Amino acid sequence: MRARIYQPAKTAMQSGTAKTHGWVLEFAPSEGREVDPLMGWTGSADTQAQVRLRFETREAAEAYATARGWEFDVTEPHARKPNIRPRGYGENFATDRREVWTH
Repeated sequence: MRARIYQPAKTAMQSGTAKTHGWVLEFAPSEGREVDPLMGWTGSADTQAQVRLRFETREAAEAYATARGWEFDVTEPHARKPNIRPRGYGENFATDRREVWTH
């Protein structure tokens, strides 16, 4: 079995970094998807594609996969630049602004 180990990125619906500090191990699909001729739904008989295991550290995920004899690829996360404004949210309502506040 082939697995992929990665650290998930934040979703577009998040402003914070919740659920992005752990590591995930998921399996590569072993067979293609097929379309049901009656309903048109897409499906597969591959149940391993539904499995997603979460780990605290990358080393724990690698040790788990190695102990079971699985081949795996590790995808390194991209470091995010912190987006910290000097005065923060309160700057929107400051009375001592040097420039005009516009949308």
